[in-house]
Amino acid sequence: MAFGRQNKRVFLIAFLFGVMPDVLAFGWEFFRRIFLGSEFGKPMVETIDSYIFGLYNITHSLIIALVALLIGLILFKAKAIPVASWALHILVDIPTHSTQFFPTPYLWPFATPYVNGIPWNIPWIFFSNWALLLVLYALWYYKRYANKKIM
Repeated sequence: MAFGRQNKRVFLIAFLFGVMPDVLAFGWEFFRRIFLGSEFGKPMVETIDSYIFGLYNITHSLIIALVALLIGLILFKAKAIPVASWALHILVDIPTHSTQFFPTPYLWPFATPYVNGIPWNIPWIFFSNWALLLVLYALWYYKRYANKKIM
């Protein structure tokens, strides 16, 4: 089990909450573009439906995510911990979104001082992110299996 994962079910729940902010905000638009044959790439802001901005505000708010986590912890105790991956998604988005295109409204519904981060489409950010994940996973794997005998 990777990074403290208890079992596949807990991992799946954490994964779903981790991708949920982007899937809810952009999922429909993504599939619409695939099936209508629209071109990919960064769309012009004027062509994005207004409901997407509302969904993005809700799903990328630490306030909303933390309230959901708190409610989950009250109702389900420790079983709600995977919901924290929603907040982790937002924390990763804050420094990796520029103010030019979908800055992260992490304090919504309150006024948010946007962070002009370095976007994911910058190659050194994209590849260093993957490299960091690989290093962390390799360290975890080594720590877990280094002292175990092969046979």
